[in-house]
Amino acid sequence: MSYEHPNQGKATIREVERDIMSRPTEHNTTNLDLDRMTMMLDLLGHPEDSFRIIHITGTNGKGSTARMAEAICRAYGMRTGLYTSPHLERINERIAIDGQQLGDDDFIDAWEQIRDFVGLVDAAMAKQGKPKMSFFEVLTAMAIWKFADAPVDVAVVEVGMGGSWDATNVLDGDAAIIGPVDMDHMQWLGDTVEQIATEKSGIIKPGCTAIIGAQPHADKVMPILEAAAAKNHATLVRDGIEMEVVARTLAVGGQVVTMRTPNGTYEDVPVAKFGEHQAHNALAALAAAETVIPVNGVLDGDLVAEGLSGVKIPGRIEQIRTSPTIILDGGHNLNAAEALRRAIEENYDFKQLVGVIAMMEDKQVEEYLGVLEPLLSHVVVTENSWRERVMPAEELEKIAVDVFGRDRVTRVDELPDAIQTAVDMVDVEDELGVGYGHGVLVAGSFVTAGDARALLAEHVDPDLQRTKAERVHQPAVEPEPRDAADNGAAAQIEEAEPKAESQQSEEPKVSGESAGNDDADSASVFSPSSQSSISSSSSPSSTPTSPEN
Repeated sequence: MSYEHPNQGKATIREVERDIMSRPTEHNTTNLDLDRMTMMLDLLGHPEDSFRIIHITGTNGKGSTARMAEAICRAYGMRTGLYTSPHLERINERIAIDGQQLGDDDFIDAWEQIRDFVGLVDAAMAKQGKPKMSFFEVLTAMAIWKFADAPVDVAVVEVGMGGSWDATNVLDGDAAIIGPVDMDHMQWLGDTVEQIATEKSGIIKPGCTAIIGAQPHADKVMPILEAAAAKNHATLVRDGIEMEVVARTLAVGGQVVTMRTPNGTYEDVPVAKFGEHQAHNALAALAAAETVIPVNGVLDGDLVAEGLSGVKIPGRIEQIRTSPTIILDGGHNLNAAEALRRAIEENYDFKQLVGVIAMMEDKQVEEYLGVLEPLLSHVVVTENSWRERVMPAEELEKIAVDVFGRDRVTRVDELPDAIQTAVDMVDVEDELGVGYGHGVLVAGSFVTAGDARALLAEHVDPDLQRTKAERVHQPAVEPEPRDAADNGAAAQIEEAEPKAESQQSEEPKVSGESAGNDDADSASVFSPSSQSSISSSSSPSSTPTSPEN
């Protein structure tokens, strides 16, 4: 097999995306079996046997931990595959080789290589009265095939939802990471943390290394996870026992962490993400990397630092602009909201932070908003592009008023207008200049974060400005050439790392600082091309993603 393949059929990425994403969602095809994926791997000749595997589940932190583990392995010279979900802007994001998402032709080729086998599986399932393959199962099969085709030395694979019956659980991981287990997706995984933990413990396979992250409900969850490890004769590595975060210090752009694993202690490792939870994600990633990297004993600290200092995790407490500061976060449950609040309080010193919130109807919306209430001076409620699942802005407004009070809530139905409204609120001048200590937080869903990322991009893909339904069922929009002058308004919000400022305490915080703006009322947060493409339509879209949104 060879890694590079031409796009023989001359299909476009949007055509392939529509073919895949028009399939049923994962939770509509799960029959408490893995028959479709098992048959697919049989047809493909079990390509998963050719590489080592780090398998990751948990209510929160999966994507961050996956990217960190991949980065450490890549720093060590291993060829890596990375499979994550959901995607924020482009479907290609889900599958990466050596830290680079698949190009369009390579993604199309992966689909073309397995498409006939998908048809065979669909036909076999139809004879048994079972659903055809879901979009997530197809993407999982594409990733596995591509990893073997590369070939990679190690694949880092994030579950879509749950564990036991997730499409990825046809894989037997050398390392199985279970991050924090909390309440989410109760309609599919169970309405208690014990039931959810049982589902997630299904990725612990015989003889693997089971790496258990810090648990918010340890008294209820740990006995279940420890029993699963014992049943499978797995090596148990628990946060706070066999491994620990020894110390952490805030730094510009992230933190410096000292970590202990079963193999040794790693001192002063730079981690390029904010928040205590990210230090624990890095710890789990490091323990997993120790499992698959062919080195006896402690890893080279410089290579570990190289991996963790350069990791980028889109949509997870991601600052994408200053002037004013704009932060995106795709978390959507209580544990994620608490981690978000702690990270912002610890690392920023906002005098005014306005939230732009759009959430899915099936989330614990009131509780999520309640966690963020002390953090936000005002909230702008809106809708993201997934119209079938998003909570209507009118309903979200009622809940927000109950949490924040009428005077702290504004409703703006379309996300582009909501972001602009929030920016206008914080784009004020005080004695330190325009925008200093003022920011906007766009949060509530990975779809919301992805939409905002597309809107705020300097170079906007017109196809991302359409609704999800349009992208799945209608032809793609061809990008129009950009004039050099189009870059002018985009520069009004400069992309930069947060700036550290001295505090009374020894730990630095950061605050967005802007260049002056003489015409704040008329200034747009979006580039001209972005404005024109969204002014008369709904907000941009990520195509349907897994139920993890």
